[in-house]
Amino acid sequence: MALFQRTAPAQAAPTTDPGVMSLGTKWAVAGAVGGGAVAGLLAAGSSALAVYFARRVITPARQRAADQEVLAVIRDGQKHQVILAATDDTTVDGRYGFFFDGGKGHARIGRIVSYSPAERTVLREVEAVYSGDLSTARWGWWSGAVYPDPSAAGIPAEEVAIPVDRGEAPAWLVRAGGRARTWALMVHGRGATRQEALRAAGPALELGLTSLLLSYRNDGLAPSADDGRYGLGSTEWQDVEAAILYALDNGAEEVVLFGWSMGGAICLQTADLSRHRHLIRAMVLDAPVIDWVNVLAHHAQINRIPSLVGRYGQLMLGHPLGRRLTGLSAPVDLRAMDWVSRAVELRTPTLILHSVDDEYVPYGPSALLAERNPEMVTFETFNHARHTKEWNVEPDRWERLVKAWLRQQLAPRLNPGARTSG
Repeated sequence: MALFQRTAPAQAAPTTDPGVMSLGTKWAVAGAVGGGAVAGLLAAGSSALAVYFARRVITPARQRAADQEVLAVIRDGQKHQVILAATDDTTVDGRYGFFFDGGKGHARIGRIVSYSPAERTVLREVEAVYSGDLSTARWGWWSGAVYPDPSAAGIPAEEVAIPVDRGEAPAWLVRAGGRARTWALMVHGRGATRQEALRAAGPALELGLTSLLLSYRNDGLAPSADDGRYGLGSTEWQDVEAAILYALDNGAEEVVLFGWSMGGAICLQTADLSRHRHLIRAMVLDAPVIDWVNVLAHHAQINRIPSLVGRYGQLMLGHPLGRRLTGLSAPVDLRAMDWVSRAVELRTPTLILHSVDDEYVPYGPSALLAERNPEMVTFETFNHARHTKEWNVEPDRWERLVKAWLRQQLAPRLNPGARTSG
């Protein structure tokens, strides 16, 4: 505002006519009006940006962005290789899914054959093409979902429907041999599908667990919520509760929850709010959202949104008056989903697997939760895996850790008064 203010020259004689403004007064008024207009424009711009930021967080995307370029597909005898533009994702070794043609095409991409930093290209093996013609693909998106369905992973499964509030949510049911008293309920992350959970179905089978790979509201398979918005775990947990009921009705006596990214937040809410929480034996969480405030601040920073604007967006999500701007039918209580602050309240044994270079969900809150509640939380770090791709980078280690930890958690419990032998 000071930039717009000027004072009258010292030698200027003051006017004696009360109906006429002095030159200094005119400049002061102009400065006040101009400064107020600029402040108003800035405030309006900040508010609009905060609304945009808040809505982006809770609005499901209709289509994934095809941001990975395919430069060429090479035939090598019966095998194929693909040349991709080098990115932070494509230059990490491991096994991945690649979706193209608007998601209609799906290929499994394997190891790195060569990498040229100068040309910014990477050559990788193509292990399988499940659908579509990869040779005609020019753009697509990188994914941790390696397999399109259980049969592609060599896992027998049934398609079942779980009754939820607004209809039925499809799920894959993978039955263990014999009568499995413990079921694994697998919850994918934001913007993903139940394909993401296929990597855990094999280890669960080895442990004798029957698995349900779930869909939930707004994921494109299950019925949408009334408001069409993500609840960031605050509403989706009810669909996991419905899956628990389905499991109990079909022979389960207890469950283990698996969750990826936002699916981890959903599992934590289920363990906190479910009326069957005493039957949740353990949780395995991969790159989970432990504290949404931390994640939202991180995304505001990487998108160069001023911190105050980011906090204003968070306020909109949690305040009843923000519903008209965000489209939420009810506010999202971010504090209730801050498990760093609520660490001692977590009473379900939990294994967290998280890469230290996760670009989407920082690993810090996972480490803090384990530090504050070591009795309940076991924390295992990975490197170079980025977000939810720990299995893709080190599948043997991921499966070994999960199976060893779950065997310990699922071991028969002694009655409080029982004597131990030996």
